[in-house]
Amino acid sequence: MSTPITYQQCDACDHVWYFARSFCPKCGTRDPITTPASGSGIVHAVTIVDRAPTPDMKVLAPYTLVMIDADEGFRLMAHGEPGLAIDDRVKGAIVERTNRPIPFFKRA
Repeated sequence: MSTPITYQQCDACDHVWYFARSFCPKCGTRDPITTPASGSGIVHAVTIVDRAPTPDMKVLAPYTLVMIDADEGFRLMAHGEPGLAIDDRVKGAIVERTNRPIPFFKRA
């Protein structure tokens, strides 16, 4: 089962970012707003991982890692389906891979 990707936004300066924090990394305002993202975006970069960093990830190798420019204005690193290329439109969500939640994108 997949879960929506969430991001945070500052109520004071409108800055958006992906990694959850208790304050805005741009202006320092506390208590940002957490919002579900649409999951849509564009591939910014792609790489193929042949040597997994951990034994549990070895079962997935080789696998695709992508940098995604989300429609909401933040960038995130995620897993992706094989064959993704720069500028592809994608749709993603948080899925469970190797017993942990990981953002995963497919061609839209």
